[in-house]
This record gives sequence, structure tokens and C-alpha cells, in this order.
Amino acid sequence: MLFNSYTFIFAFLPVVLVGYYLIRRSSLSSLWVPWLVLSSLFFYAWWNPVYLWLLGISIVFNFMLGGRLAKLAGTRLGKTLLLAGVAVNLGAIGYFKYLGFFADVANSVAGTSFVVGHVILPLAISFFTFQQITFLVDAYAGRTKEYDFWSYCLFVSFFPQLIAGPIVHHSEMMPQFRDVADRSTTLENMSVGLTIFAFGLFKKAVLADGIAPYANLAFGTADGGGSLDFFAAWGGALAYTFQLYFDFSGYSDMAIGIARMFNVRLPLNFNSPYKALSIVDFWRRWHMTLSRFLRDYVYIPLGGNRKGRIRRHGNLMATMLIGGLWHGAGWTFVVWGGLHGLYLVINHFWSRIAGDALSGFWGRISAWGLTFLAVVVGWVFFRATSFDGAIAMLQGMAGQSGVSLPAAIAYRVPDLVPVAENLGVVFTLGGGATFLENWIWVLALGVIAFFGPNTEELVRRYQPVLNNEALGKGGWLVWSPSARWAFGVAGLLGISLLALPQVSEFLYFQF
Repeated sequence: MLFNSYTFIFAFLPVVLVGYYLIRRSSLSSLWVPWLVLSSLFFYAWWNPVYLWLLGISIVFNFMLGGRLAKLAGTRLGKTLLLAGVAVNLGAIGYFKYLGFFADVANSVAGTSFVVGHVILPLAISFFTFQQITFLVDAYAGRTKEYDFWSYCLFVSFFPQLIAGPIVHHSEMMPQFRDVADRSTTLENMSVGLTIFAFGLFKKAVLADGIAPYANLAFGTADGGGSLDFFAAWGGALAYTFQLYFDFSGYSDMAIGIARMFNVRLPLNFNSPYKALSIVDFWRRWHMTLSRFLRDYVYIPLGGNRKGRIRRHGNLMATMLIGGLWHGAGWTFVVWGGLHGLYLVINHFWSRIAGDALSGFWGRISAWGLTFLAVVVGWVFFRATSFDGAIAMLQGMAGQSGVSLPAAIAYRVPDLVPVAENLGVVFTLGGGATFLENWIWVLALGVIAFFGPNTEELVRRYQPVLNNEALGKGGWLVWSPSARWAFGVAGLLGISLLALPQVSEFLYFQF
């Protein structure tokens, strides 16, 4: 079930909310946890009830193992059980997500002929598996306490963050589930949650889905073996750059907003990453809970920065390659992860030799521009369905397929023609409307992403997330529970609902 669907907005969410608050106020108030668990399982089964068994087995297995690890914390037997538990969890992901990819690699390298039938990727398997791996590690480290089975089920399956995160820690959610019954239901929680949800829905249904056709057109051409000129390639690459931004930002907002309606705060997962001044800063802002997982459970166990610069750079590369492969079973994702690993190595090397060489206004502009350019190049591999398609896009962005503009521009601005032709620009007939719409979308969404506050900054004074200290000040625009804001948010919600007939999945659902 999608957050951005009439079924969810007008049926599932209202029923679950009403049931939750009625139970909370009744003599059966202790049943609010089972109610949310069963609702979350129904939410998951809406996609494909066949794979509900996999989620159920995963929950039972990890709950029982986690309880055992808590009693064996720090012991050799506990470590053995931990490694076995992590292996089982990764084995499940490996089978459903990577079996075909690894078989293709083996066939290419060893000349074998392994044939893997079609395996349907269970929805959210990467997210709920990683979340439970953190639970097992924390249990072995003695950082978890005993909680009942229903609460653990809710920790794993809580529907606002089940499908695409954020990846939460046991220690972040369990105390909230324990204490939520003691917190009064306030109009503030509902209004803050609905506001965040409305902004997220607008980002997805209007902004991300609005610019998506231009990204699909460009990448479809490249993946199909066609060539793209300079402006067409950059228009497509930037369209996807902003589509992914507002798609994932929209999902993150909606997850945070829905959870807040149930008196639960999720961690911030998306913090204006295109404002980053370095790749290190970018990864502190983009998919923050995945970055935290990779740092705490991959990079640091590999040795982190404790064993010299060369080992540190190797650990960074290995971590980002794993992060790339986590996003998808394909070489384009591996290349994307490797690129970001290389970016991080260069970033650390530059920081060591140059220090604050890019300080000051123009230095910050240069740092931002270089960071954004590196991110856009990386997204080309992330989006392309083939390596050849990615190369075709990059060749177009480099101008190797020429530079052209619609003839309509020459007609309306004739003085531009001799200057443009001297620079090698060709004017072509047709496509003027698409060209103009593409670049209007890019410029409009760029202004929002680069200069506007994010949703959580707008409502910062109401503590929207667990890690509020990571938020910027948000500038002069601050949300308040007033009639003016109510009308504005209602307007955004209305526009978003009108756009829902063109509903589409969130991009991160495929991961």
C-alpha cells in the first residue's frame, strides 16, 4: 500500500488512527500495540500477502536470538551466535536480492551456466533486515533491555517506516512504545504530523512525479542506444537528480508525519543534502540512517580510521561499495558506490592538505558546485539501467554528441543566433515545448532544494524528529498552528490529492 494513494489516505490511515485512539481511551488500552502490529502487517500484506511469512519468520527468529544474545553479552558463545544470526539475515537478502546477480557474475568469470529462475524481491527486505541486524549487535553489546514480543513486532513492522526506512535502532523506538501510553494525545501532535505529511505528499505527487517524465525520456533514450546532445543530457540528468531528491524527501516527510500522529518521533533521514559543501557533508544529510548503519556496522568494524590512512581509505571504499550494492544488484550500483568511495577518499585527502582553502563566499560556492556536480555524475550510474546507457548520458553531458537548441529560441531571440553558432550550437526544429518545460522544472525545483528550508526545519520548534540538533535554523519561514498555515497546508494537500490519479511508487521501494 502506498502512502500516496486514495486507499491509504481515505481508508487505511483514518481507520488505524481512530482505532488506535479509541483503544487508548478504553478499558483495553493495553491492546494498542497489538492493534498497530496487526495494522502494520495488513499494510505490508497489501502488496503481496505471500511474503508475510518471510517477515513473520524474520521477526520471530531475531527476537528469540536477540533475547539469547542479551544473556550472553560479551561472551565467546554470544559472539558465535551473533555471527550466525547476521549470516542468516544476510543470507535471506542474498537469496532474494542478489542470487541472480551473483550467478551472472559466476557465469561470466568461471564460464559456468547457472540458471536462476525469477525470484520476486520481497518488499522492504533490506530495511527490516538491517534494522534487526542492529538489534542483534546491540543485544550482544548489552545495549538493549528485555521487551515483550508484541513491542518487538511493532519495532520491526511499524508501518510508517517499514517499507523504506528510516532504519531505526531498538533503543530509539522501544522507550517510545513503552512511554507512549503515558503521553496525552494533543492537537499539536496531529497538526504537526498532518502538516509534515502534507508537505511530503506534495513533494512526491506534484514535484517528483511532475519532473519524472523528463528524466524517463532522457534515460530511456540513452539506455535504448540513442544519443543525447548537451542540453538534452543535462536536462535529463538534472531532472532525475531532483526527482530522486523530492521523491525520497517526500517519503521521509510522510513517514515522520504519520508516526507523529501516533505520538512517535522517527529520526531525521533527509536533511537538505544538495546544500552540502563536501561529499562528507552530503552523506551526513542523505539517507542519514543508512549512513549511520554503514558507519557503525561496516566501516568501524572494518577498522574505521584507527589503522592508518591507507587502511582508512580502503575501509571507506569497501563501505561505499557495499552501500552501492545494497541499493541494487547491478554493476551500475557498484560503480555508483565506488564513485562515492573515491569521492570520500579525495575529500579526506583534500581536507588534510588544503584545510580551509575553500573558505569565504566564493570558496563555499566552489565547494558546493563541485560537490553537486560529483553527485549528479554519480546519479547517472544510479539511474541508468545499463552501463552503456550511463556512458551515453555522460558523453552527452560532456558535449560529445553536439549542442543544440530548439529553433523556436532562434525565432524569438534572433540576436542569439550568430553568437550560438560561433560556439557550435545547432538550432533544430521540434521539441521546443519539451525543452522549455524540462528546464523550467529543473530551475524551479533547484531553487527550492538549494535555497528553501526543509520540512522539518519549518516545524523545528515542535521537535519533529529525534535528532533535532541536526536541523538548520530554517530561516524566516516558521510553521505555527495558525489559520494562515492551516489554509496553506490544506491547499497543498488539495493539489496533491488532485495529482494522485497519476500515482507512482516511491523510488526507494525498489531497494
